[in-house]
Order: sequence, then C-alpha cells, then structure tokens
Amino acid sequence: MTQEQNVRALIRKLLRVRKDIIEKEIAVTERLGDLNENHRHSASNLVRYLALRTFNLRNIQPELSNLGISSIGTSERYTLTNLDNILHLLHLLVGEKYYGEKLNYQHRTTVFSSWDRLQRNAVSLFGQTSKHTPHIMVTMPSDAAEHAELVERLLNEGMTVARINCGHDDEEVWLAIIDLVRTTAARLNKSCKIYMDLAGPKIRTGPVAVIQKKKKKKNKKPVDYLSLHIGDPLRLYRTPLMGMDAVYDDQGNLLQPARIALSLPAIFDDLGIGDAIWFDDGKIGAVVHSLHEDYALLKITHAGIKGGRLRAEKGINLPGTHLNLPSLTDDDLAALPFVAAHADIVGYSFVRHPEDVHTLRRHLISLGREDIGLVLKIENRTAFKNLPNLLLAGMQHASLGVMLARGDLAIEVGWERISEVQEQILWICEAAHVPIIWATQVLESLAKRGTASRAEITDAAMSNRAECVMLNKGPFIVAAVQMLGDILNRMYAHQWKKKETLRKLQVAKDFFRQELVDL
Repeated sequence: MTQEQNVRALIRKLLRVRKDIIEKEIAVTERLGDLNENHRHSASNLVRYLALRTFNLRNIQPELSNLGISSIGTSERYTLTNLDNILHLLHLLVGEKYYGEKLNYQHRTTVFSSWDRLQRNAVSLFGQTSKHTPHIMVTMPSDAAEHAELVERLLNEGMTVARINCGHDDEEVWLAIIDLVRTTAARLNKSCKIYMDLAGPKIRTGPVAVIQKKKKKKNKKPVDYLSLHIGDPLRLYRTPLMGMDAVYDDQGNLLQPARIALSLPAIFDDLGIGDAIWFDDGKIGAVVHSLHEDYALLKITHAGIKGGRLRAEKGINLPGTHLNLPSLTDDDLAALPFVAAHADIVGYSFVRHPEDVHTLRRHLISLGREDIGLVLKIENRTAFKNLPNLLLAGMQHASLGVMLARGDLAIEVGWERISEVQEQILWICEAAHVPIIWATQVLESLAKRGTASRAEITDAAMSNRAECVMLNKGPFIVAAVQMLGDILNRMYAHQWKKKETLRKLQVAKDFFRQELVDL
C-alpha cells in the first residue's frame, strides 16, 4: 500500500469515527438534563470523548505518529477539534482540503478555550492562587483550633483548602477550626477555602475489649485488638457487643472464635455467602462463610505473614455486595445546615447514582446554597461505573469537582486495577473540564512518621495531573505540605507529555449502552 493509499484509509476510518461521535451526541441530548450554563459546552465535549473511546484506536495512533501528525491521545479536553485538526492535516497530505464545517459543527471547545474553562472551574471551586500548580488541601486535626501556629505554618507553606471531616467531632469544634483558619488567612492575606466532607454511611468495626495478653516479656501492656491469621474464623455481629479475641485451650484448640460488631447492622440484609469483606483499608480480608440470625461467620483470607490486628473504629469495605444504603444519612442531613452556613465546598461521600446528586442539590437549594462548591467522591465501584452520568448530573450545579478517593476505591475495584481506574477517572474528568482532587495516602509516611518513601515521592509527582492534592493529618503535616509544594513546583513544567494508546473503555460502552468498535 502506498503512503497515499494509507492516508486515505486513515481518513475514511476517522471520518467514520467523527460521524459516529456526532450521531451519539445527538442520541443522548435528552439525557443531558438541565445543565448549568457554565458546563453546557463541557458536557458536549464529555459525550464526544466518551463516543471516541468506544472505538479501539490503538492501531491508528502509531500510524499518525509515523506521519508526524498530532496524537488523538491528547484530545480529552477538545475531542472534536483535535479530530478535525488531524483530518485537516491528512487531507493536506493527499493534496485536498478538509471542509469539516460542512458538517454544521462550529467549534466552541478548542485547545485554548478548554484549558481556560478547566482553569475557571478550578478557580470557582478552590479559589485563585498566584501559582499554576495544584491546590493543596489539608485535613484538619480535631485540635487544630487550639494550635494557631500550626494553621499559620500550613497557610505559609501553601495550604489553600482546609478539610473538615464531618464524621468526627461536632459543630462546636468545626466552627472553632473554621474561625481560626479564616482569621489567620485574612491576617496573612492568603486565600483558603473551607471544605467539609459529609461522612456518608461509613461502615466501621465496633468496640474491642481491652485485655491483658499472655506474653513472655515483662512489663506486659494491655491490648485492644483482635489477632487474626489466614484461615481463622471471625464472627461479625449485627447487634452491638464488645469485640473479643479468640479463645484457645492450653493445647491450642479453638474454644471460641474472635468476634466483633459493626456500626451499620442494616448491611446484614445485603450479605451473601462468598461475599468479600475487607477491614482497615484492606489490611485484613475475609469472605462470608455462613449467615446466622445474629452474626455472619467469616473466614480470614488475607492478614499478612505475621497476621493482622483488627481494632475498633476501622473501616469496612464490601466491594462485591450491593448495599441498599442511602447516600445521605440522618447525620449528614443534620450536619447540612451547618455546612451550608459555613463551608465553601461540600464533599459528597458514598455517591453512587445521578439521583443521589439531585437529592443533595435539592437540599442545598432549600438551604439557599446553590452556589456552594460540590465535590463528588468517587470511592466505590458503582460510582466509577456511573461516573459520566454522575458528572452530567453534577453539571446542573454551578461549581463542581471530583475527588479520586483512591483508598476505598482500590479495595472496591481491586488493587491490581487501581492504576488503570485512576487514569480513566483523570481522562473523563478532564474531558468534562471538571477539576479533580488527588486523595488518599499522599506522602502519608512523611505526615505520620516524618520520612517519605520513594514510592510516595513518585506518587506525589504524579498528583500534578490533578487540580488539587489532599494530605491527611499527622504530626509532621507541615513538612508534608512543604515537600508537596516543592514537588508540585518542580513537576509543573514537565506535566503535559502523556500519550495514551486509546484502547476501548468499558465505562464508555456502559454510557452509550452499545458494543465497542474495532477499526
């Protein structure tokens, strides 16, 4: 095949892609809903990008590169414009002109306008900064209101968003933290938004009895955890009770398995035999062996070489179980008036379906805060699968963002898939011009123990692809903010060099409810 024949074949394939994109956009117009004017063109670009990703473009990518033509792999923010640019250049190679405008499409989303739109959305959500690097969000410790020097140092090192977790403390503590952050920021002439996370239906372990373990060492200390090893049974109770470690006789025979309760008994109605259950951010794993009236009998499947220690108030994930839980709990609804009165941004935990977004928006509108920033936390498998529709529902709101909650999400989708899923969320949010928060375990060793691992440094460098990076609290949090700011400043000049192969995306197939296409 000659080069001209090869180019003409490429043109035919890409014209087919372009035609399909337009047809798909028209077909889903009614599903876009009543969009806020800030997001109307962004929603169109999101749909076009998803339509593009229903095609397998892996073979086209190297052919375009061989011809010295711009890659399709950088077209998230301006999908149709980039495709028309490529078609224009391909036509020039065969001595023809490309009249894309004859297809009645006027480009409102270009390289520059899409960048400006994303930047405006980030400023609307997180505020204006003097730098182009991502914002830094810091989770405030409970005693932050008593440490004015800590808040001042965080602000001076680059914190621009202060996060309050509504799952902890109360309104009195929240208000004290907010007042200190705002007065200190004003005194330093700095901008710092207040972000409040609704806790959602958090499933946690119940209390554990403090007992004196039999040890050979002197100065024995009481412990408050269950010792669990692979193969051990564990009774998970629906009724409140004190957790107890397993009981063995002198010969090592099991007399009574370990037991523990959980915070949301309602999930027992959704459990099935064989369901996986993970504790404490995935440190301990189990499966449901049998179901009983008062408890579920679990078998430990993952606990590390030396076993695991399960304590009270540790998170529980059920990645394969369909949970019939409300996205907004009674505690969330009780906290909403305070959040609406004091916060700049509200984080929505456990969001799964578009109707969840509409429900929260109705509450915010009734509280007179349709202007508040809204962040959708993608932390479970259902939310990831529904991400495009969640974004379109959120685009009815003026100021929208997404939190990539990698801790819970890794457990939900599987550790082996989290890198892939993380990339897909970044691509889709960029196509929607929605700013994203890179969250969970960023420089966590540094914040908690004073020393960062090499892997954490690399992860922090990758976080430059987001518009905001979240750090969790710890005794060395100031050092973590300082290092993160330095990494982000260094990486800013190097960030825009990614190039994907563009395989088909399952999430795009689900959105259009059609089969994916090979070219």
